[in-house]
Amino acid sequence: MAAEPFEPGAVIAALANYPPLPLDVGVRAAIVGGFVRDVWLGREPRELDLVLEGDVAPLAQALGGDYVVHEPFGTATAMGDGWRIDLAMARRERYPAPGALPEVEPASIEEDLERRDFTVNAVAVTLDGGELIAVEGALEDLAAGSLRGLHDASFSDDPTRLIRLARYAERLGLRIDPHTAALARASGFATLSGGRLGGELRLAFTEPDPIAVLSHLAEQLPISIDRAQIEAATGLAPADSNRPMLLLGAVARDEEWLGGLELTAREHAIALACHRARPPADETPSALWRAWHEVPVEAVALAGARGGAAAAARWIEELRHVKLEIGGDDLLAAGVPEGPRIGHALERTLAAKLDGELAAGRLAELAHALAVAGAGSGR
Repeated sequence: MAAEPFEPGAVIAALANYPPLPLDVGVRAAIVGGFVRDVWLGREPRELDLVLEGDVAPLAQALGGDYVVHEPFGTATAMGDGWRIDLAMARRERYPAPGALPEVEPASIEEDLERRDFTVNAVAVTLDGGELIAVEGALEDLAAGSLRGLHDASFSDDPTRLIRLARYAERLGLRIDPHTAALARASGFATLSGGRLGGELRLAFTEPDPIAVLSHLAEQLPISIDRAQIEAATGLAPADSNRPMLLLGAVARDEEWLGGLELTAREHAIALACHRARPPADETPSALWRAWHEVPVEAVALAGARGGAAAAARWIEELRHVKLEIGGDDLLAAGVPEGPRIGHALERTLAAKLDGELAAGRLAELAHALAVAGAGSGR
């Protein structure tokens, strides 16, 4: 299919939300990748990447915001009020082993495009002359809405491209080229470190429909997708819950795999609890407290989605907020000796309060706790 006419000036015009880009920076420079792709597709670009055939530091400084230069990598990030621009030296890559980070060296913009993941991202518009540059087939694929890898070793060189394939297909509504789809099905993540895989999954979770993205990866990852269950869980979970870890725990089939993703300790605890979440056997309020008071709220939501929806909703919205008006110091002051009886008495009193067995107020709680502790009874 022939490419539809495209005016490179539309890419320059789409820079209105960014500071003016110097058109002559002393080296050849271009807007590259997703920004050009999204303008072509009539979408609002999410990010701006510039590639330069030389040092990125002078342009990063000239943009007028804060900037950080990463000298060993030939990259820089410039930031201002409501904008961010990533800059990189044009490079060619060589992968010393499948899944390894690439070895890079300076190159032209044309060569830089050849190292990219998919043809629709291998497009650029130069800053000085507005020249449109693209790898072979890129413009045709953009016009056809086709997502195609640049070469057959793409996924073995860098398995993170499997996740990007799923992300772009879902977010951009592109059709995966049949040959690329076959290559993806035959590929996997065995050569990828857990840290890099975990990082790419985090990006997948930021997509508008992360469940659909993960569905593309069900053959390569130890996951199972139950959309109805996940949507029920996210509907129960409070707004401040960690939705990505809820989703990860919901789909994971393998605890060892979760442990290898190099999550933070808190993230791993949430994902693992979600993986293990089950509906409560006893739905009385005190039983729910015993089952869930140390469990992440995300896991409670997932337990609800797996069969205890009413109990989970009550716990999340009401019961987890119930507290005693008394504490250990009150029992000590009333003559209860320091020791495990205090904790036991407070726990039993909270259970009674949760189950509606106590009159309201501090005095009723104290009387109940003292009776449980046996203060003054000789026990």
